Amino acid sequence: MNITKYAIKNPIVTYTLTLFALIGGIVTYLHLGRLEDPEFTIKEAVIATQYPGATALEVEEEVTDKLETAIQQLKQLDKIWSESRPGLSIIHAEMQDKYDKNTLPQVWDELRRKINDVSGDLPPGCGTPVINDDFGDVYGVYFTLTGEGYTLQDLYDYAKLLKKQLLLCENVAKVTINGYTTEVIYIEINRAKMTQIGITPTAIFNAINTQNQVGSGGNIEYHGDYITINTSGTFDSIEAIKNLLIRGTDAEKLTRVGDIVDIRREYYTPPQTLMEYNGQPALGIGISTIPGTNVVVMGDSVEKKLTELEAQTPLGMELFPIYFQSVVVKESVNGFVINLVEAIIIVVILLLIFMGRHEGLIIGLVLLVTILITFIGMSYFDVNLQRISLGALIIALGMLVDNAIVVAEGIVIKMQRGIEKKDAAVQTVDETKWPLLGATIIAIIAFSAISLSQDSTGEFLGSLFTVIALSLLISWITAITLTPLLCVQLITKSDATAKDPHDNFFFKLYAKLLRKCINHRYIVIVLMLALLIFSGYCFKYIDQSFFPASTRNIFLVDIWMKEGTHIEKTEEIANSLAAKLRQNKHISDTVTFIGAGGQRFTLTYAPESQTSVYAQIMVYTDDYRIIDSLIPEVRELVAENYPEAETNIKKMDIGPSAKSKIEARFIGSDATILHKLADKAKEVFARHARDNGTTTFIRDDWRQPVESIQIDIADARARNAGITRPDINSALAATFTGQSIGIFREGDELLPIIARAVEKERNEFGDLRDIMVWSSVHNQPVPLTQVVDNASLKWQDNIIRRRNRQRCLTAQCEPTNKISAINLFYSVRDEIEAIELPTGYRLEWGGEYESSTEAQEKLLSKFPLALGAMFTISLLLFKTLRHPIIIFLGLPLSIIGITWGLLVFNAPFSFTALLGFLSLTGMLIKNEIVLLDQINLERDLGKEPFNAIIEASISRVRPVAMAAFTTVLGMLPLIFDAFFQSLSVTIMGGLTFATVLTLIFVPVIYATLFRIHEKK
Repeated sequence: MNITKYAIKNPIVTYTLTLFALIGGIVTYLHLGRLEDPEFTIKEAVIATQYPGATALEVEEEVTDKLETAIQQLKQLDKIWSESRPGLSIIHAEMQDKYDKNTLPQVWDELRRKINDVSGDLPPGCGTPVINDDFGDVYGVYFTLTGEGYTLQDLYDYAKLLKKQLLLCENVAKVTINGYTTEVIYIEINRAKMTQIGITPTAIFNAINTQNQVGSGGNIEYHGDYITINTSGTFDSIEAIKNLLIRGTDAEKLTRVGDIVDIRREYYTPPQTLMEYNGQPALGIGISTIPGTNVVVMGDSVEKKLTELEAQTPLGMELFPIYFQSVVVKESVNGFVINLVEAIIIVVILLLIFMGRHEGLIIGLVLLVTILITFIGMSYFDVNLQRISLGALIIALGMLVDNAIVVAEGIVIKMQRGIEKKDAAVQTVDETKWPLLGATIIAIIAFSAISLSQDSTGEFLGSLFTVIALSLLISWITAITLTPLLCVQLITKSDATAKDPHDNFFFKLYAKLLRKCINHRYIVIVLMLALLIFSGYCFKYIDQSFFPASTRNIFLVDIWMKEGTHIEKTEEIANSLAAKLRQNKHISDTVTFIGAGGQRFTLTYAPESQTSVYAQIMVYTDDYRIIDSLIPEVRELVAENYPEAETNIKKMDIGPSAKSKIEARFIGSDATILHKLADKAKEVFARHARDNGTTTFIRDDWRQPVESIQIDIADARARNAGITRPDINSALAATFTGQSIGIFREGDELLPIIARAVEKERNEFGDLRDIMVWSSVHNQPVPLTQVVDNASLKWQDNIIRRRNRQRCLTAQCEPTNKISAINLFYSVRDEIEAIELPTGYRLEWGGEYESSTEAQEKLLSKFPLALGAMFTISLLLFKTLRHPIIIFLGLPLSIIGITWGLLVFNAPFSFTALLGFLSLTGMLIKNEIVLLDQINLERDLGKEPFNAIIEASISRVRPVAMAAFTTVLGMLPLIFDAFFQSLSVTIMGGLTFATVLTLIFVPVIYATLFRIHEKK
């Protein structure tokens, strides 16, 4: 069946289906999911294992190494890196790209089995490894909760109420609370007093633990009922603990615990993490969305629930939205929809001007139908409305009219030759539908490398291919059905009898120029080659980058204190800096995270793990455009007022990116040698900071060595005293930080009960003789000095990092606003690689260079397949080798336009620009196929070959030029979008120049390869 004939003969069916498509497209658009950025899977799990009392070295050797060995047996593993700290092992396991959100749960189950198998081999005293495979959860709605005059406990109580209510909202998956310092029950022990009474610390600990245990009293049958027996006695207040009776050395005398020790309820000290909003203590409330659901619906539901709860909100408590994704998504999607509408209007106006009222109206209507049907396809393939999918529609916009332009133009030309309208429509489609389908598939294949790339970058950009493939295929279907029908019914005789559109000065000039170029073909080829080489040389003056920075009105200030700094000192510096920042008229609010980063509120935000030396200030400005000028001011402010702090000021990222921009990894076994190598690299970075001002925030990821107290146990004397190493560790812990001895139940909260020394003993180290260790054998305290030989201060690494089971120390720095990260990398690369490495040591590059290189390699590794497929389709279309060769010889010409476009607009060649370059191949091949197919048609009519080239080129100027310039002008709105600027400039510059050259260079190459000359 001829589908074109059917569409024309049955207009009611065609129009009815079109109406259904219009209505369905509008309804689907209104119900499509909405996101700011597309989702991508974080294929990473974090395994944390506590090993209290162990040094970083002991953690590395006894815990991290064993767990890494087990994890590395996973065949799905891509890479593994770890961090060993005193008492804590943290391992990151990242899976291979081919595993996605559907297959990862099974991988995590296998990971758990591997870790469980080796857990029994971990040393005594080591905790159970905790596996977090929700590391990539995104809390797209994120609030701070503050309340002047309220305690953190008051805020926490209300936050718990909010959590219970918000979990009932539509599409809400999780609600978390962070920034809260846990309340604990402190039992402060005066060892001298206990010795006098004759009660051991162990006796107190055991009494409290035993009394507070929950147990079953069993069940009895009573008159046919089954009755549970419960016992009282669990602690329900601090007084209950104080009133607990215990026996001392005098077996007949019972003593109240409260008479021996001080018991109080306080916040745990030192706090692990803190949070402040504009200088006020705050809690963070993060809300995540159920995967695959509409974040806007979730946000609206949360807003509605918060409005309902206003009456229950304590007076003075306030919520500030750190990030409200649904609002951001609405603004983002609405902005892109406006860009899309603007692009459609530009394209339609262009069509009306250059193709006439009726042709322009027909193609504009077909374009609208194509877009609405694409929305239906997006719904079927679960593609949401977000930055990439809407950008893809704008990118495809010009290509969507290509097929309709060729068909409409062909119908009008045939009508001008006297062919009846219906016959002209059917003949035109029959002649062009397969070349157009081939060209359309080639344009789709040009984007296929994106979908075949399975890394996070490919996943992030995957909807680009899906939307373009859908829309282009739909455009071909509408071009051979709806377009000919509309042409038959709307194009009038006046359109067909109008003056030959090619009979004017422009086309005559083009014909004359083309004739001369073909006759002087070798000069033209040499000139093109020279221009290509010159443009390639000029390309080195274009900045390079990976992904651009975000246009959010937020920037981040990371603060790192010297390793070992108390969290209270970190808090003091962070709060002081935040207060100074708020004095700037362009800064409205600050949110400060102390001890760790905030919740992951967007996929591109990577929170820092917990450490007392870290703080982050999230700074809100009145306009994102002011951030670039604010960053140098903040750097100067920090340098003048906080020289003891290392700071990094940065904008938010768009798309997957590296945590540090410049990273030189030194890998080897000896920590001393690794430190020396990293120091040499840091000196290179420092020299660039002094000489050029291009580097900042120079550091390494092992940070500074810290002082520690080394206590050497006298084994023989300790055994004689009945004292073990755990006894000494417990005494030291209880004296200073405290020792957990049980829990206190209060509703749904379990508060730790912690024993520690009284404040005087706790806060002053003093003489070791002041510390007493209880001997359970002799039932009396023993001075610590009797069981140790020596106590001394020594320096040690607080952090030991490994990568793929090898020690890895990374020297890092960040670029200033004077240079891009990629250009900074190339400026320091030779000097770093010149560092002499001992045998067994090697250098690897990380940072943005690694991320960009890996993404490009994975993208480009699939591109040869795409090129092969495009070449094969071209071969099948024309059935000769010379036609595909002509087509592919024309592709490099786009580099000329790309180079000068990026230079003129001062845009970097980013990863998105690379996508633009790959996209151009499909666009150019499509145009070249249209031109070559017409040359063949003219020759098949028996025309002299040279004249056939000239006449075919003239007849294809309008379709080729219109297809190119609708794409170029349709992309104008994207020039002002930070993410798509480089891509749009690449396509606009490359396509504009390459189209002009296509209309000259392709006929020249055709005439050359087919040995066609003008007959004199």
